[in-house]
Amino acid sequence: MRAGTPPPRLSRRWRRLLILLASLGLVLSMWQAAQLAREQALQSLQQDAENELRLSAEGLVGHLSRHEYLPRLLASREGVKRFLSNPGDLDPMPLNLLLDRFRAIAGVSDIYLLDRNADTLAASNWHRPDTFIGQNYAFRSYYQDAIAGRHGRFFGLGVQSRERGYYFSAPVWLDDTAPDATPDGVLVIKILLDTVENNWADQEAELLVTDQDAVIFMASHPELRMRALYPLSEGTHASLRDTRRYADQPLTPSGIRVLEPRGDASRLVGFDQGPLAAGSYLSLSRPLDTFGWDMHILKPLTPVFRAQWLSALLAGGLYGVVMLGGGIGWQRLRLRREREQFAERERRTLAQARDELERNVQRRTHDLVETNRRLSDEIDERRHAEERLRQTRDELIQAAKLAVLGQLAAGINHELNQPLAAIRAYAENARTFLERERPEAVAGNLEQIVELTSRMADISAQLRQFSRKSGDRPSAVSVSACFDYALRLFQTRLRDAAVTVKRHWPEEEVWVHADPVRLEQVLVNLIGNALQAMADTPEPCLCLSIERDAGQVTIGVADNGPGIAKAHLAKVFEPFFTTKSRGSGLGLGLSISSRIIDDLGGRLVATNRDGGGALFSIVLPRDTQTTTRPTARALASPEAPDTPEETPDHA
Repeated sequence: MRAGTPPPRLSRRWRRLLILLASLGLVLSMWQAAQLAREQALQSLQQDAENELRLSAEGLVGHLSRHEYLPRLLASREGVKRFLSNPGDLDPMPLNLLLDRFRAIAGVSDIYLLDRNADTLAASNWHRPDTFIGQNYAFRSYYQDAIAGRHGRFFGLGVQSRERGYYFSAPVWLDDTAPDATPDGVLVIKILLDTVENNWADQEAELLVTDQDAVIFMASHPELRMRALYPLSEGTHASLRDTRRYADQPLTPSGIRVLEPRGDASRLVGFDQGPLAAGSYLSLSRPLDTFGWDMHILKPLTPVFRAQWLSALLAGGLYGVVMLGGGIGWQRLRLRREREQFAERERRTLAQARDELERNVQRRTHDLVETNRRLSDEIDERRHAEERLRQTRDELIQAAKLAVLGQLAAGINHELNQPLAAIRAYAENARTFLERERPEAVAGNLEQIVELTSRMADISAQLRQFSRKSGDRPSAVSVSACFDYALRLFQTRLRDAAVTVKRHWPEEEVWVHADPVRLEQVLVNLIGNALQAMADTPEPCLCLSIERDAGQVTIGVADNGPGIAKAHLAKVFEPFFTTKSRGSGLGLGLSISSRIIDDLGGRLVATNRDGGGALFSIVLPRDTQTTTRPTARALASPEAPDTPEETPDHA
């Protein structure tokens, strides 16, 4: 081929063949990618389904099994045996009330007592129109098992209530010492299953529970309940009608069909009818041996389909990129001779471009260095600003504490003036006794002066403790000790205003993970606000409470004042917001208190009480590692103040 002659073009036949091969390759690559994505998505979906099925099964077993002890416990009570021994002469109402009380405490649906003939003598639902009293349940297996001396189990629809429930039964013996003693009655409890099903509704899957006849007894979707997973035979229908397990329910088939069985105990299913007919699902089953049930989970295959389409599109895109690269390469080969003709010019152009690129790199490097330097300066400046902000916040908290001290100054002045006046009187008496040469009287007066100075030192120690700055690291803090310290600061105001202090907390110490100084400051602010709110209340009452659970502690400060206006509830924690008269406050106390509680990992909430007054609740993390160890603050604190107080309520 001579130089300058263009390469021969492909014939039309070969071009069509290449297009056909490229199309087949695209389809094959997209199909293969979709299959791989489908298997991976199914495996991931199956793992999620197994985890959800295991957790749901354990939750169901736990919900039902926790009440298994109750019929045995009630069957051993003397009141049940006494009534069963002579039901005709005794009033059943005390036993009805007892069963209703146990029903409410245990959280079950119904509790009832059967005699040896399966007639209901007493029931917790004696006051309802569908009461069990007078009904005979000899056809129920839980009666048959219990009257034979065993503990019975049963599940089905209630004859009276038509509600699905699970039943536990236990025999009641009046005399269980004889070798041939037989039960004289049966005690039965009924547990509803709606609570468990309501929890299932939040899952992204459908959960089913079937009995040994494949009847769907429980389901997250209401329309699937009381259906047969597969069509039932006439014999099974007749057997279920005899036991009246499902009353007169038709038990129509669910319409499930297997789309694809898989070798890993899972399968892909669909429905010909019903609420799930529009989708396809991955089905897994788990036996519940304790109850003789099987639990099924149906996970929608939407994520699998989405993964298939996405992988197919990605594979098609990648294939297109590869084909485009091949086409570009082929075009490059065609243009090779043309590039050789202009090679010299290209080399010069590339050299110029290289030089320009180096200049651009140098310029860009210089810009990046300058930008990095400016960012470093901004970071340092921000760090300094944060330090100044932290220092300002601590100073503001300290200023708020000093402001509270100013509010307490009048009461503390009164506390100090009394000992000072007494010291002066004792000193004058001591001088008179010295003149009269009565040293024993002088010694008595000096002892009184020493006691009064010790009292003044305790008062000043309270001020020093409150005014000091807090530490940096939270620790275990006794909530009741913090309450006692805060009340000591308001001792005079509580006594002068005749404020009744009610304490509602457990006898044992309750510990939280916090900073004692900051927590005391918040309590002082809340108690001070409560006393101000009750200034015009005829019988002021300050209620302090401590409630705890597994992971947190709720501290409450409540008053019986006028409460907080609804329009102000959302603004009480805003800085400088106050409803006091001008000059009575800056509106920073609650804002600072809220910020302190946030820093301690809790929250501060303001509400109104139903009976009148305001309630401020502090929620802090509970310190579960500390039991009886007192904090350093508690060891250093004096005795609790002598304030008007009622007997505390212990949790």
